[in-house]
Amino acid sequence: MHAISSGLYISEMGYAMSRLEIESNLCEDGDAIHEDSSSQKSKRPLKNLDNEITQITKLKSKPHQRLGQVGPGRPEFPVSPVKMLGGRESNYSGRGRFSSADRCHVLSRYLPVNGPWLVDQMASRAYVSQFSADGSLFVAGFQGSHIRIYNVDKGWKVQKNILAKSLRWTITDTSLSPDQRHLVYASMSPIVHIVNVGSSETESRANVTEIHDGLDFSSDDDGGYSFGIFSVKFSTDGRELVAGSNGDSIYVYDLEANKLSLRILAHSSDVNTVCFADETSHLIYSGSDDSFCKVWDRRCLIDRGKPAGVLMGHLEGITFIDTRGDGRYFISNGKDQTIKLWDIRKMSSNATSNPGYRSYEWDYRWMDYPPQAKDLNHPCDQSVSTYRGHSVLRTLIRCYFSPAFSTGQKYIYTGSHNACVYVYDLVSGDQVATLKHHKSPVRDCSWHPFQTMLVSSSWDGDIVRWGFSGSDAPSSSTKKWL
Repeated sequence: MHAISSGLYISEMGYAMSRLEIESNLCEDGDAIHEDSSSQKSKRPLKNLDNEITQITKLKSKPHQRLGQVGPGRPEFPVSPVKMLGGRESNYSGRGRFSSADRCHVLSRYLPVNGPWLVDQMASRAYVSQFSADGSLFVAGFQGSHIRIYNVDKGWKVQKNILAKSLRWTITDTSLSPDQRHLVYASMSPIVHIVNVGSSETESRANVTEIHDGLDFSSDDDGGYSFGIFSVKFSTDGRELVAGSNGDSIYVYDLEANKLSLRILAHSSDVNTVCFADETSHLIYSGSDDSFCKVWDRRCLIDRGKPAGVLMGHLEGITFIDTRGDGRYFISNGKDQTIKLWDIRKMSSNATSNPGYRSYEWDYRWMDYPPQAKDLNHPCDQSVSTYRGHSVLRTLIRCYFSPAFSTGQKYIYTGSHNACVYVYDLVSGDQVATLKHHKSPVRDCSWHPFQTMLVSSSWDGDIVRWGFSGSDAPSSSTKKWL
């Protein structure tokens, strides 16, 4: 729990000028989250969520009923942290401690909306940025060949400064191994490079100060075509990598055997995003510019290229997928300016081309989204729910579930072309916060797995962190007891 004890709640002087909009009155009077009178609710109501995911989400952040019965009066919801602490000390629940749901109920009410404070500023665009699984490290990749690994627990000191090898256009993706000993990085090339993060060398120049081994994702049936990799991820056990490319394919690389073990011609257009569904690594999710999300079961891939199922609902290409980790639910960001929540039990066995709903010419790389397209809905939408408000233009904007430990995954958050970070309530669909600081698109952002801290990275070169500091926030010493 060393990551939890960091003093992120200490008040600091905010970096530069920023403005926060809170768009949902999440907390009772006295808590430090208040609704901004200038904020706007989403103009479109969220369609009713599937009852199962609603109940699962609520149960993961619903406190024990007796913790809300401290003092006179009827039980209240949400239960105030003061009453919950009092109830715990009086052992009202009979456990003598908070459950994971109790903890999430308290911590999820304190959003990382204050700041921002500058972590780093580079002269090139930031494309990727992510916390490690334990939150002790933070990785940021830039278009100018640099990848920086910061030690969060040591005041954000640069632990590793990597100068990428054979870079084509930009760092498209990075992934840190589960044991945090190795990092892989990809660009518009079939070669993914791997770096020893655990070495003592701070400056890692490819094949000058350190070896950056190349992992070749090309295969004999590529016909010599030099494709680029948009997405690469480690498996939970660290033994494999999954990748997606502009060659319309998915790849699985066996790190122990040091060879490509699987290639699937998966989509009819660029595969922008892939990930393993859960820790078993049996299921793979993929999203493509053909607008389809697909599910691949490696245990029954007898017929090459045939998915276990297809999910339709996006009107345009898919830029990113994040799994809930349960092998059932995931979210996707789309160029149709929406995030969609999916349940793979609702998938189809196959899909043909999308029906002819598009009556306009549009290219997200340089055009604004057509106004007439904003009211369109896919006639065969299989998604569980849809979230709107952010913008997905120019680059592959990323979206995520909030952490399970501190929030019970009750929020969805995303970068945006309009230089903001948006946070949505998963169940209601409301925009509960909008973080404003950057001057260019926010391509990536990452919520600390344990602390109330979020870091955003932008094409303006800024890496900044947002937190929750104030007299009403639980202190780091308090969090040790949660």
